[in-house]
Amino acid sequence: MATTVRGTVFSRTPVAPAVVDHALAGVRDGCFWIEDLGERAAYPSLTRSIDTDLLVVGGGYTGLWTAVLAKQREPDRRVVLLEAQRIGWAASGRNGGFCAASITHGEENGRSRWPDQYDELERLGTANLAAIEATVAEFAMDCDFERTGELDVAIEPHQVAALRESGAEVIGGDALRALVDSPTYLAGVLDPDVALVHPAKLATELARVAVDLGVEIFESTRATGISGDGRQGPVRVTTTGGTVSARRVALATNVFPSLLARYRMHTVPVYDHVLMTEPLTAEQLASVGWEGRQGVGDMANQFHYYRLSRDNRILWGGYDAVYHFGRKVRPAYERRPETYRRLAEHFLTTFPQLEGLRFSHQWAGAIDTSTRFCAFHGRAMNGRVAHTAGFTGLGVGASRFAADVMLDRLAGLDTERTRLDMVRRMPVPFPPEPIASIGIQATRWSLDRADQRGGRRNAWLRTLDALGLGFDS
Repeated sequence: MATTVRGTVFSRTPVAPAVVDHALAGVRDGCFWIEDLGERAAYPSLTRSIDTDLLVVGGGYTGLWTAVLAKQREPDRRVVLLEAQRIGWAASGRNGGFCAASITHGEENGRSRWPDQYDELERLGTANLAAIEATVAEFAMDCDFERTGELDVAIEPHQVAALRESGAEVIGGDALRALVDSPTYLAGVLDPDVALVHPAKLATELARVAVDLGVEIFESTRATGISGDGRQGPVRVTTTGGTVSARRVALATNVFPSLLARYRMHTVPVYDHVLMTEPLTAEQLASVGWEGRQGVGDMANQFHYYRLSRDNRILWGGYDAVYHFGRKVRPAYERRPETYRRLAEHFLTTFPQLEGLRFSHQWAGAIDTSTRFCAFHGRAMNGRVAHTAGFTGLGVGASRFAADVMLDRLAGLDTERTRLDMVRRMPVPFPPEPIASIGIQATRWSLDRADQRGGRRNAWLRTLDALGLGFDS
């Protein structure tokens, strides 16, 4: 009989507290990606009421792609984009920069939910990533785009079995550690359909391209309400600077509450935390290998993701996915010393040869999580308003696809995108408080327990599996 391995590799291989103290000495709160931008373009605030053909609410990836694609489809239409703060300041500027082809949050999630359409979803996702790469090249976008692929690694015996059952080509032993050298790795699979980007640069470059195409961007302009004029008239969006009357409106506010009350229960904000190291020396980098510069993610329920930056820092994030009672998005939630310390410990277990390396930055951001772990697409006001959200941490690439979906629907087009069940059907909303918080915390505890017990899922997780619900980091 096989012996179940108890605990995780991180609990079985602890790191001395003094080593962690050294690594975190001098770390500062702040997003490296945004700081790395230096001087960047600033856009005016709206100070009067205006009319437009298309209004886009939200200056992250989804809104920016919507504005860019709208002008490419119809160069003569007036497109206005509103951002409550600055372009790319939230999730779009502070994520890990993994730009994946998947629009379903992975094959397993996609096949389990839409088995009859998954092959089409995979094809559309692959085409979407290719279109992103082509746009980056066409407009000479300075966003550190690298088509590196992603290495998914098993760090526990039960994860090796899951990899082998997947049917993918499994890499093991010396071949795996020749790619990235960690004593925690037991096996891995390389997904070629993933690129890496500098996330904040991608946002600012999308804004540049949008403006060059004729989009009008207004920053520091918060949308506060929405109303329709009959069934065919303009949609009016009130803001802190004036009212915008638009023939069509695309809502791309993601983790922030939708202007449409009907969709506010369909997402919850889950906080993800990140560390960034100082640049590795040539000797430190050689000790890890990583010549292919692939993104890496482990296969735990509470997983880590990591990658190299252009200047050979290591971004290290994930593991804790923290929900705070009440569905609020607040700066105070980004300060969580116990999580940053846990991340540092796990980093040093993964790369013990990098002992002595220091972290320069720590930050966090809120993920717009849905019960199906990928985006949903809503409509309102007789098709004049489109809404999308719920990317659950995989929106760098999928946001462009979502923009195309919104534009198709706003134009009343019947396309292969609009016919997809994932577009036509909505996910189950989250319950109100306190039920939401109780359920989410129970799920987090159960996922951690499964990681500690060789992947065995308890009755709570099995029930969620059967219902197609759950909570994923």
